[in-house]
Amino acid sequence: MASQADYYELLEVERTADDKTLKSAYRKLAMRFHPDKNPGCTESEARFKAINEAYDCLKDPQKRAAYDQYGHAAFQQGMGGGTR
Repeated sequence: MASQADYYELLEVERTADDKTLKSAYRKLAMRFHPDKNPGCTESEARFKAINEAYDCLKDPQKRAAYDQYGHAAFQQGMGGGTR
């Protein structure tokens, strides 16, 4: 599997972006790459899915903190530790 793109780069925002900036960037890109606006374009569909995944992570303060600290590894199986 290819390495995943940085969520901030996908949304074209700085790491210091606030919630309003994230939401605005997400909406702009989601409209641009939406499958209904680009029928049959698998590249746009893949980009749309990646944008959704990035925004889903960064809009949640806890997920964003984990992503900022560990990157994509924070969400791979085995991260987060178990309970004792």
